[in-house]
Amino acid sequence: MNAELSQKIKNLKLLIADVDGVFTDGSLYIGEAGQEMKRFHVLDGAGVALMKAVNFPMAVISGRNSGVTAARMRELGLGDQLYQGNLAKIEPYNEIKRKSGFTDEEIAYIGDDLVDIPLLRRVGVPFSVANALPEVRASAVYVTVRAGGNGAVREIIELILKTQSKFEAALAVLTKHTYKDI
Repeated sequence: MNAELSQKIKNLKLLIADVDGVFTDGSLYIGEAGQEMKRFHVLDGAGVALMKAVNFPMAVISGRNSGVTAARMRELGLGDQLYQGNLAKIEPYNEIKRKSGFTDEEIAYIGDDLVDIPLLRRVGVPFSVANALPEVRASAVYVTVRAGGNGAVREIIELILKTQSKFEAALAVLTKHTYKDI
């Protein structure tokens, strides 16, 4: 990582992530009764717990409305920071920005698909997952080694916390509490 990117990451105050293709591998499983299922990786959930341990705020924007996504984000303590059902992600982004008071430069976003590009071009630190579309990877300043749904969110969280010298503190908090305490 170069010095310029390191400095941008040090200035971050908020991480926003897409869901399908980032927290998940992008697959949807639909049963005969129409029940939707998704696969979330435990590494990403533990990464969110690391962020919460040092009070680093996160938000989630998904173009799709999904009860499964809502349930998982509630479980991770991000239910109040979940924005769903708008492919024009700039609208929920502006609401998050207004509520948080952070500037574009203080915000990072993780995306994988074409609808994520407007946010990637707007935020201070645009990230993409390894299996993102080529246009998305080209819009990012950092592309994960891990694929979406396979620990990519955790990879970015660790990068942020280590660059900001907060990783050890987060780990210390986590090892002293149960998951539900954080």
